[in-house]
Amino acid sequence: MRILILGGGPAGYVAAIRAAQLGADVILVEKDKVGGTCLNRGCIPTKVLLHTTVEIENINNDFKEMGINIAGVEVNWQQLQRRKEKTVSKLVGGVEGLLKSNKIEKITGEGRFKSANEIMVKNALGETIVSFDYAVIATGSEPVIIPLPGVDLPGVITSDEVLSLHEVPKSMAIIGGGVIGTEIASVYSTLGCKVSIIEMLPDIVSNMDKDIVRPLKEKLIKSGIDIYLNTKVVSISESPEGQGLSLNAISPQGELSVPAEKILLSIGRKPVTCNLSLDEIGIRTDRGRILVNKNMQTNIDNIYAAGDCTGGVMLAHTASAEGTVAVEAIMGKKSQIDFRTTPYCVYTKPELAGVGLTEEQAIEKGYEVRIGSAPMYINGKAMIEGETEGIAKYVTDAGTGEILGLHMAGPRATDLIVEGSLAIRLEATVDEITSTIHAHPTIGEVLHEAAHAVHGNAIHIPKR
Repeated sequence: MRILILGGGPAGYVAAIRAAQLGADVILVEKDKVGGTCLNRGCIPTKVLLHTTVEIENINNDFKEMGINIAGVEVNWQQLQRRKEKTVSKLVGGVEGLLKSNKIEKITGEGRFKSANEIMVKNALGETIVSFDYAVIATGSEPVIIPLPGVDLPGVITSDEVLSLHEVPKSMAIIGGGVIGTEIASVYSTLGCKVSIIEMLPDIVSNMDKDIVRPLKEKLIKSGIDIYLNTKVVSISESPEGQGLSLNAISPQGELSVPAEKILLSIGRKPVTCNLSLDEIGIRTDRGRILVNKNMQTNIDNIYAAGDCTGGVMLAHTASAEGTVAVEAIMGKKSQIDFRTTPYCVYTKPELAGVGLTEEQAIEKGYEVRIGSAPMYINGKAMIEGETEGIAKYVTDAGTGEILGLHMAGPRATDLIVEGSLAIRLEATVDEITSTIHAHPTIGEVLHEAAHAVHGNAIHIPKR
């Protein structure tokens, strides 16, 4: 069986490897580097920068308390950029090696459909028609560019450019206070840039539980970041002084003008599907996203789609799961995704992570909820490490004790959230968490304590 994968990001390369494992003859078409946005312009380079800035923050704020005296800390921006590129290059090379070891043929070029069994690949050498039995579209996403007056001015950038600036700007205004916006704000603020976040909604990171967002918002404000909520951007203009830009908005207090050297558009991403000739072969789409069923199959029986191009949950780990499901369905294996187990993570300090229903969502769905939470400051390991900001919070069904959601703010929240994902996948109850021994001293103990708190039996939280 010959399977063509269009796109080499987290959905595409994982789908290609899984298909090869199952015995398919696999061709991967990728116009740029494998690894997609996540590896080249998103998750990985962002986290390299975040790791460095978190270390700077530790040195400046925590090391003296720990008995370590360091003076004269400064950032070598060019060296940090080199480390970022080295990390990305190493991981891209790793994916290339995996494709080669699985005997996957890789073709560099842009693909578009000629028929339900043929694709035209265009590159520097010309055009080539490649035939296939099945195809998986995994072309990813790109930043949304809002049609604002002045959006094309020099200095207005997207998440693609913000990670590779030649130098740290003196000021930056970020349109959008979601995951990308808050992570970039954290990076550049720590490096000495004056940062402002302009968010149209009532809160930043609005898709996550309010109780875990609160510690992050307080931390960002404390670090000098201006956050404007319920604020609509109306235009971007050159500053009256002729230096830099002005972001013009309407806030609850009236008109607002924020001066900035750089303005980052960070309001979301959209599927990359416009140049694939999908209409010509009859693949159904909705505002650019490819419509699929639970097996990731389009309305054309032998063509599937996975990852951001389907317009669903635009996360790398979700894309990889969808790519796996697509090729397993093609190869006749029963496969499914439990999207309830999808974790959402923010790699700031404190880290945020959540899985399942927030408290608000559970109430909206009609559950009688019971909440259990534990603050990070009671945790011995958090205290030792000097990271006591944050909370762990369970959302449970009051009737059955089933865990509906787990939400965390604090050290290693993005690693520990997997306990919540597994609990939801197994339909675990809070009693099954409390009866599971958690190692001491660890940050993970806060999950145990929060689980006890659901029934008011927390050991290390004083009675009110």
